[in-house]
Amino acid sequence: MSESALIKTATELAMMRVAGKLAAEVLGMIAPYVQPGVTTEELDRRCHEYIVEVQKATPANIGYRGFPKTICISVNDVICHGIPSARVLADGDIVNIDVAVIHNGWYGDTSRMYLVGQPAPIARRLVRTAYEAMCAGILEVRPGATLGDIGNAIESVAQRDGFSVVQEYFGHGIGKRYHESPKVLNYGERGEGMVLEPGMVFTVEPMINAGKRHTRQLADGWTVVTRDRSLSAQWEHMVAVTDTGFEVLTPWPDRSVDYAPIV
Repeated sequence: MSESALIKTATELAMMRVAGKLAAEVLGMIAPYVQPGVTTEELDRRCHEYIVEVQKATPANIGYRGFPKTICISVNDVICHGIPSARVLADGDIVNIDVAVIHNGWYGDTSRMYLVGQPAPIARRLVRTAYEAMCAGILEVRPGATLGDIGNAIESVAQRDGFSVVQEYFGHGIGKRYHESPKVLNYGERGEGMVLEPGMVFTVEPMINAGKRHTRQLADGWTVVTRDRSLSAQWEHMVAVTDTGFEVLTPWPDRSVDYAPIV
């Protein structure tokens, strides 16, 4: 795909802004239900009904390369692409819910972490570090910066707190396609990689492990876990490059996330 195809017009960005807002609203809606005793399948059902019946949008994940459910839900040592099931959430779990919707042909994609009951201090610290890593990456977004600047900022935050960065999975361009160029790696060197231009839209979604960075895919062909079974955390925003910096296209509803918003 040519680099020119990455640039969105003002009209297209307006459409993506709507799709991103819808995706974020799903994460806000489901927050009160992420409690001990609920199944991940029940959370998926609620998200599906909300997207289809309330938002009048299309769940993007169902059928994407054969994925069977509306949301990816990744618990504890699951890094990404967890499939909703009869698994019951327990006190102390940490959970990532990743949702994508299609509205008027445009994709919105975002994810966030949830604390179930009272997770251990290391789990809480991992979740916060992953959030801070995402924010650090986003704060690098501006015309003339590079993708390497984003990855370096993310990796620096993770390493600061003694955690590791998953290298096999990363952010991506997005628009009328779920996954477009470029790949937005969560590690890298400053000044290297594609130079950012106004109108580019991509996700920033660091996956941070408490242990080593290595991954393993389960037999279902989707679920990715830490090879050493350590905890993993991920946050994701969809970001546009503006003339002067960045715009988060997936702002979470007020009070749906405990951490300070990106300024």
